[in-house]
Amino acid sequence: MMHVVCLDLEGVLIPEIWKGVASLTGIESLNRTTRDEPDYDKLMHYRLEILDRHRIGMNEIRQVIGSIQPLEGAVAFLDWLRGRTQVIILSDTFYEFAQPLLGKLNHPTIFCHNLEIDSDARITGYTLRQKDQKRKAVEALRSLNYEVISAGDSYNDLSMLEASNHGILFHPPEQIVRDFPQFPVTLSYSALGKELADRISSDPYPG
Repeated sequence: MMHVVCLDLEGVLIPEIWKGVASLTGIESLNRTTRDEPDYDKLMHYRLEILDRHRIGMNEIRQVIGSIQPLEGAVAFLDWLRGRTQVIILSDTFYEFAQPLLGKLNHPTIFCHNLEIDSDARITGYTLRQKDQKRKAVEALRSLNYEVISAGDSYNDLSMLEASNHGILFHPPEQIVRDFPQFPVTLSYSALGKELADRISSDPYPG
């Protein structure tokens, strides 16, 4: 059976973008992410209300995105993985955020959402590709007879992990580890690479 590996983006391959926005603007409440809030729509409405109140738009957020680099070891890990199997990034970020970062990761395939931006570069809303798109993407791949292995770190990754043949947590919060003990926990690319290599390749992960 052919394999597909599905990875989250933020927290797995790059730092959390919203934490960067919080750091740039000094707005501590923007540090809240999907590692803290299971309800994605609630989290996004919370973020958009803060952006509107403080008149922060895409111009400020582009400054943050321009400064972001992949997590240490992420590019080598992703290159190794893509040399052995198909990889899809399943993320609840937005193309407007992710597109400038994909070149730094050697242009992997990504499925994510879109922002609604007005003529003044203010973010007025967002359009989900599909509700619970990570889980539905995995289910669609499995319906095509792929064996799906997924890895993520946050509450919004759990349905993806549950729908996969094999789900792996990567640097998750302790609460998720306690609540979902069925998933192996990895804390480095070396450990994640070993979990994946055991299933997709006779080649051991070199890290």
